[in-house]
Amino acid sequence: MARARILNSKLNPSPFLHLISLTPFSSTKKTQKFKKLLLPSTSLSLIVISLLAFFAFSVILLLSTTINIPQTSNLCSVCSPVTPLSSSSASSRVLLASLFSDNSDGTKKPNLSVSEMVPLPAHGIMANLSVEENQFWKQPDNEGYKPCLDFGLGYRRESPGIVTEKRRFLLVVASGGLNQQKNQIVDAVVIARILKAALVVPILKVNFIWGDESEFSDIFDVEHFKMTLQADVRIVTTLPFRHLVSRQSVETQIPFDVSPLWIHTRFSKQINEEGILVLKGLDSKLSKNLPSDLQKLRCKVAFHGLRFAGPIRELGNRLARRMWIEGPYIAIHLRLEKDVWVRTGCQTGLGAHYDADISKERSSKPEYLTGRLNMTYPQRRLAGLCPLNAFEVARLLKGLGAPRDARVYVAGGKPYGGSEALKPLVQEFPNMVTKEILAREGELLPFANRSSALAAIDYIVSLSSDVFLPSHGGNMGRTMQGHRAYSGHRKYIKPNKRMMLPFFDTDEPMSEAEFGAIIRKLHEKSQGQPESRTGKRDRDVIAYPVPECMCKRNSASS
Repeated sequence: MARARILNSKLNPSPFLHLISLTPFSSTKKTQKFKKLLLPSTSLSLIVISLLAFFAFSVILLLSTTINIPQTSNLCSVCSPVTPLSSSSASSRVLLASLFSDNSDGTKKPNLSVSEMVPLPAHGIMANLSVEENQFWKQPDNEGYKPCLDFGLGYRRESPGIVTEKRRFLLVVASGGLNQQKNQIVDAVVIARILKAALVVPILKVNFIWGDESEFSDIFDVEHFKMTLQADVRIVTTLPFRHLVSRQSVETQIPFDVSPLWIHTRFSKQINEEGILVLKGLDSKLSKNLPSDLQKLRCKVAFHGLRFAGPIRELGNRLARRMWIEGPYIAIHLRLEKDVWVRTGCQTGLGAHYDADISKERSSKPEYLTGRLNMTYPQRRLAGLCPLNAFEVARLLKGLGAPRDARVYVAGGKPYGGSEALKPLVQEFPNMVTKEILAREGELLPFANRSSALAAIDYIVSLSSDVFLPSHGGNMGRTMQGHRAYSGHRKYIKPNKRMMLPFFDTDEPMSEAEFGAIIRKLHEKSQGQPESRTGKRDRDVIAYPVPECMCKRNSASS
């Protein structure tokens, strides 16, 4: 059935199908005519028929050894959906991947070539723009890196026992915002693999800031999650009844930077004896420096397994197309929410009244303040620990060469200060929109008071932008950095706050041209070029997928 569906498509025919058409089984009439013309004697006929049969057998053997590829083997050839399928070789690769996407029992195998959330194509360079403007829209060179999840032989040998596990279960409670929860879910899969345990679909803790009560299935496609990872770990929707009625201890005391050995030593006995392990407070606790196969698993979960639920994907893609159809656009993750100013210990730039309100709330909730408590606000700002406000983002974009008429999509929660907070950006870039402006009447209504779903919509629209810029570090920025690299090295601008902010504050007279030249120079190496984790300890593979999850392959092997 899979073969029939593919042959009815408009893809160019595979060379393997062409070989099949040359076998004696392809046309009975042609074979009979061939024998009448060229085989006058019975003995000669038998010899030639034997040769033809041998040839057919050889072709079938060649096919079976060539395209019977294990799901966890070389995925480079089926993991680059960004490149248009214009050539016959590309069409053949997709055809072969699709032909073998079904199990014999009728269940679906994960097809990584189509499971990734792929952005809309980047726009080309436009005419009538200045050199600086053209440079701003220019996409970085991917240097030949493509997604490549080559799991090792040892990993694949262990998989059959792990994916059939029915005695040990891991349950993880993920907290925080959407991208923080995504990171914990990624690590939950890895920990389940380390412990050789079945993973229960994670529980999303109610966010105390936004009050979002969404469950996993409200945000992510559960069946896709299970199917994509079925060769790596067993995932179940609910616990067996015997565990539902048993008393469960919850582990919350997990130190930072724990290794697979630590996980195995600390929890193996408990999960073997009790049959279940419940983990909370997992955020960023698992080491960023894991063995290669576990790093690949992280990428597989983040970029393939965690696909958003259907209604979110549908609206997100609809809004992305509305932005994309009118030409290239910039997406900015603007961190101007009230809790961000409280947690970072920074000032809003909106005036004394707003800053006094933030200071009062911070004093009443000192536990919210994160990192370097002994630093003053000016010290924090110059150290790059504060979010850029709308005025600073506007100056940065202008300095980088963004045209005034550029279309700007602003992702993020409701800014503290409302429209007043966005005014400096709108003044410099009047074609600025948010999801609330872009959506039509009633489209966002199903997601009211669901911050994670709204963040997921922002994520989809941002992924398809030609240029992405975060105003502050954080989980969204890091995940978007890696995902844009994984999906074809879409331009990602990482603000160099430490180096550029002194030029924002200088009292020395400086022309816009001089300021722009300085800003472009400071950011020439931080605009989406492939950057490796090699030699950079503690870099997150989700933000830096080279080299574990991306590799260089020549055309012959890819």
